[in-house]
Amino acid sequence: MLSDTIIVQSAVSAFNNAALWAPAFLWWALLALPMFVVTYMCSETIMARLGWTRENILERMTMWTTGLIFAWVVLFGGNYSVLRDGLSVLPMMTAAIVFLTSLFVTSHLRRGVLVRHFGWRNILMGGVVVAAVGMSDMHAWWGPLLQIGAMMTGCLLGWFARGAMRPIAGMLLIMTMVVVAMLMQPEFFRFGQLGNLTIFHLMAMLLFGILGAATIVLFNVAPRGAIKRTVYIKLKWLLRVVCALGGALFLLTEAVPVFLGALGALVLLFALSVGHSDKVDVMLGHKVLAAVMVMFGIITVMPVISAMGILYWQNVKVSDFWPEIRRLL
Repeated sequence: MLSDTIIVQSAVSAFNNAALWAPAFLWWALLALPMFVVTYMCSETIMARLGWTRENILERMTMWTTGLIFAWVVLFGGNYSVLRDGLSVLPMMTAAIVFLTSLFVTSHLRRGVLVRHFGWRNILMGGVVVAAVGMSDMHAWWGPLLQIGAMMTGCLLGWFARGAMRPIAGMLLIMTMVVVAMLMQPEFFRFGQLGNLTIFHLMAMLLFGILGAATIVLFNVAPRGAIKRTVYIKLKWLLRVVCALGGALFLLTEAVPVFLGALGALVLLFALSVGHSDKVDVMLGHKVLAAVMVMFGIITVMPVISAMGILYWQNVKVSDFWPEIRRLL
């Protein structure tokens, strides 16, 4: 009873059970609400101080968001043990996120910038980054090799890819992988703890999934007006029922396959709506993308990403936002 392992596991379990009823990400979002209001009201001034414009905000925003996700996974993911280390596939998941973020950032950096800043200070900084990535996964001897190898491979491929990873699609893919990782093993990322997540955790993830699915469709499906109205109404109600059942099942089970299945059903629902429409505002996808960033920043407790989403929201103009959204649903 007094062995170190049992004492530590009992303390962790007590902490986890207490934290079930305290969705910290929600309280952090409420505390950051004044910052969000100031960002919304002073968006033009903030943009001017940052040197961002309507032409470059998308590029800057996606780069900063992806870089912050990389730092978040490396630093916030932690090196502490979890109770499911023996069965966890989380090291592979974090390595995949590190690989994709490294690939994204490197592929969108200008080579002239890299060559011009190739000095001993930046070499030292790069060594610190490599050391941090290695120390982020020391649960086994191969952990540092896996993470450092993922980062190096991503940087090498990104150097030759040169922008092959589309900004919006790449950022959404990385965000979705982070959310799935948090759902797979929430105690590792301190999003939720062991046991059942609260309704606040699950609803936040489901809302992120709805916004993410809408963004994917709006950027990849063109309105054609080719579906007959009678067929469209029947198919849409069928998909509405499937999406509602998928969402309810996810709230009951918290399962990753159910979450991904619900996302697939949402993509089909939104694709049907866009495909049936004669015209969709081309800026609607950018507006929804801003909402995705706000939601992702809240889930991961990174208010900076939410603030960038608010800035992007203010720089995108849509004539009738809510009617367009209701038509998608």
